[in-house]
Amino acid sequence: QVQLIESGGGLVQAGASLRLSCAASVRTFSTYSMAWFPQAPGRERGFVAAISWSGSSTNYADSVKGRFTISRDNAKNTVYLQMNSLKPEDTAVYYCAARNELYSGRYSATYDYWGQGTQVTVSS
Repeated sequence: QVQLIESGGGLVQAGASLRLSCAASVRTFSTYSMAWFPQAPGRERGFVAAISWSGSSTNYADSVKGRFTISRDNAKNTVYLQMNSLKPEDTAVYYCAARNELYSGRYSATYDYWGQGTQVTVSS
């Protein structure tokens, strides 16, 4: 069983930055690929970023390329999402997800473990 705990959300103005963290309680964290999925009220859970087991491979939604960066520290069992130049449309609950595969994907249905989410609110 993998437990994921997100942190770092908050209320910021447009143009500001936030860094989300997701700490995983699993001994073999380096064998999991990780991703972040936002869900805005009344909308389906989307995709923003994913990262492979080593961090050497990443992929992003077009809407966040150049603004968001996903990274991981396997020694700390933690994955991060650096969010810059935030926009009001980035407002959502951001969920961290893990799957026991070396390479990541964009589809939420392929992830087995989820955190409780952290709220990001961007005001205009």
